Amino acid sequence: MRKTFNFYRSYWDVANELNDKDRLAFYDALMKRQFTGVETDLEGMVKFAYLSQKHSIDRQIEGYENKTKEPLQDPTEGGKQGGVEAPTVQLKEKEKEKEEYTKVPFQERVNKFLNWFNLEFTKHGKPQTKFRTLNNQTENNLKKLLDKYTTDEWSLAFENMINNVWVIENKNATPDHFLRLANFEKYLNENRPKENNFKFAWQ
Repeated sequence: MRKTFNFYRSYWDVANELNDKDRLAFYDALMKRQFTGVETDLEGMVKFAYLSQKHSIDRQIEGYENKTKEPLQDPTEGGKQGGVEAPTVQLKEKEKEKEEYTKVPFQERVNKFLNWFNLEFTKHGKPQTKFRTLNNQTENNLKKLLDKYTTDEWSLAFENMINNVWVIENKNATPDHFLRLANFEKYLNENRPKENNFKFAWQ
C-alpha cells in the first residue's frame, strides 16, 4: 500500500488558479490517483488543470510501480485474491490516458506557455504583459524545447532573463527572444538547478 508521494510545486501552482470548489476537486482527484491509481471523471477548468499535470502524475505512478513491482489498486476492490484482474485493466486505462495526452493540440500547449510567460512577469515584480501569439519560427523553437527541460529549468531560465540588465533596457523580455535556442540555453546555464524531477505544467 502506497503511503507517500512527492507533491510538486507545479500541482500547487495550477491549483491556485482554480476557485475553492475546483481546487478541492483537483486535490481530491490527485490524491485518489496517487494512492489508488483510480482516475476521477472531471469537467470544466478542474479537468483542464488536471490534464496539464497528467504527465507528472503518470510518471510518479509508473516510478512507484516499477520500483515496488506492485500496481496501485483501489482498496474498495478487495485484497490480492479479489483483485487479480486489476493490473490488466489499469494498464489498459493507462495506455488510453497516454493516447489522450498526445492528442492535445499543439496550439493548446502554446496558449499554456503564453499564459505562464505572462504570469511570470508579475511573479518577478514586473508589470504584467499580454503576449498572445507566437510567430512560426518561435513556435518551432517552442516545439524543440517543450519536452526537453523541467519546470525548475524553465523557471530558472526565465528568472535569469528577466534579471538581465541588457534584456530589460532593450525591451527584449519577449517570447521570441526567450525561445531562441541559444538564448534559452544561455540563460539556463547561468545557474542550473541541482535537482530536476518534474515536467512543466503545460507539457
